[in-house]
Amino acid sequence: MSFDGVFTYAMAKELKEALEGGRITKIYQPFPHELVLYIRSYGQNHKLLLSAHPSYARIHLTSEAYDNPAEPPMFCMLLRKHLEGSIIESIQQVDFDRIIVIETKGRNEIGDVSSKQLIIEIMGRHSNMILIDKETNTIIDSIKHLSPAVNRYRTVLPGHEYIAPPSHEKINPLLATEETVMKKLDFHAGKLTDQLVATFAGVSPLFAKEAVFRAGLANRTTLPKSFIALIEEVRNGQFTPSIYTNGQKEWFYVLPLTHLQAEAKTFRTLSEMLDRFYFGKAERDRVKQQAHDLERFVANEKAKNEKKLLKLEQTLEEAKQAEQYRLYGELLTANLYAVQRGMKEIEVINYYDENGATITIPLDKQKSPSENAQSYFQKYQKAKNSLSIVQQQIERTKEEIVYFETLLQQLETAAPKDIEEIREELIEQGYLRARATKQKKQKMRSIELERYVSSDGTEIFVGKNNKQNDYLTNKLAGKDDIWLHTKDIPGSHVVIRSKHPSEQTIIEAANLAAYFSKARHSSSVPVDYTRIRYVKKPNGAKPGFVIYENQQTIYVTPDEELVVQMKKSV
Repeated sequence: MSFDGVFTYAMAKELKEALEGGRITKIYQPFPHELVLYIRSYGQNHKLLLSAHPSYARIHLTSEAYDNPAEPPMFCMLLRKHLEGSIIESIQQVDFDRIIVIETKGRNEIGDVSSKQLIIEIMGRHSNMILIDKETNTIIDSIKHLSPAVNRYRTVLPGHEYIAPPSHEKINPLLATEETVMKKLDFHAGKLTDQLVATFAGVSPLFAKEAVFRAGLANRTTLPKSFIALIEEVRNGQFTPSIYTNGQKEWFYVLPLTHLQAEAKTFRTLSEMLDRFYFGKAERDRVKQQAHDLERFVANEKAKNEKKLLKLEQTLEEAKQAEQYRLYGELLTANLYAVQRGMKEIEVINYYDENGATITIPLDKQKSPSENAQSYFQKYQKAKNSLSIVQQQIERTKEEIVYFETLLQQLETAAPKDIEEIREELIEQGYLRARATKQKKQKMRSIELERYVSSDGTEIFVGKNNKQNDYLTNKLAGKDDIWLHTKDIPGSHVVIRSKHPSEQTIIEAANLAAYFSKARHSSSVPVDYTRIRYVKKPNGAKPGFVIYENQQTIYVTPDEELVVQMKKSV
């Protein structure tokens, strides 16, 4: 794991320098497992993100914007009561573990001085945030409750004594020496990485692998030296926050990881690195949970239409046999004298063939000669009538498939606030039933678009679903604004709010169009661009569907770094 005790030590140091002595001014809880604390410190405003998410638990300063619920959750309201206006007295790591304690001092409702501790336990799916009264060590509340039935070691419920997670009696590596390492490891047993993790507190497999790698031929001399050398880097604050990627997997860490065969990108602070690493990850996870039923429904509808298309194409092939049925009927009528009931087929001269070749006509032996002829005339008439109908149905079915492909792409890149708009669209289009509710009908929500700023300061807007696409293209954009969309690929509408954007702005906007499309992970993605005046929505077209002309095409490779940079420029 990347967020180990070593990383927690470095993070606590970073937060201590930035926030100690600061005042907590606002507290929000944008999501069930996340808190955002606004802190005024050293003349600056900071946002501290605390997360007990099962997969993305962390603590760091953030520059991301979060949408807050209309009504704050109970835990958020309780924290506001106890912590808003309080001063942060200290930020400390506990026993080199993945636990950070924020100690605060403020005044309660009757004006008496009150000391509280907000404990952040970063432990995967067991992560938690717990507020306790410092004087009595009593739990006031926590973001996750643990009853005795769930955890026999400790109870995390209001009114109970706070008990720290079990320490497993590991050695604090900051107190270790080369001799300690040499004595504690069994060099004959092998698996030195696992032994380091099992022996020293806060040491993850990532750190242990780096120590073993730097030791070269790891033995009783080289491994203790490399391990203690790494610990000295930690003790002296020689941190190099970096994200590593090998094209398939990403890691982040506070120390250089030379054992990884991966490309590294270094950041100024740990918080900047985590903001970048988790950009969109937690949000996409929340979207996946919220939109699971929608995603399954849309995928099923797409699959049903694909099956329907196969059947329609088969019907079309049969319909194309219309002229063959007419020929069989006419030739049978001309040769009724030669046909007898019970025959399976008959070979007759084809009068329409210039060479007078013969043709074999299949027969139903249960029918009379005239009934066989009439049967072919009926098949001819049916096939002729169905030809145009089937072609129309094929076109309509292809449109449905494209529509659902577009929705699947939009669900992949949607933010939590976009999900309800997609659900509303499916209800309006008659695919879903409206949810029954006893509440009064809510007012129409205003449509909010993703806003970006190019390197030269030009505004760029992105539609994340069909409602947003229609609003952006047909209402918000000016006639001479530049409109972009991936060529023949499901994706977002993108608009540059400028009549004469620079070439660089067009490239950056095209990058957004490619990034928010089905081709996000492709290279050299074709993106069309034209003026809004050349973009039209046909009558009766599906939401988000347009046709356009006078376009030019540019090829770009989606760059997430560029997207992050343009978002942060807003």
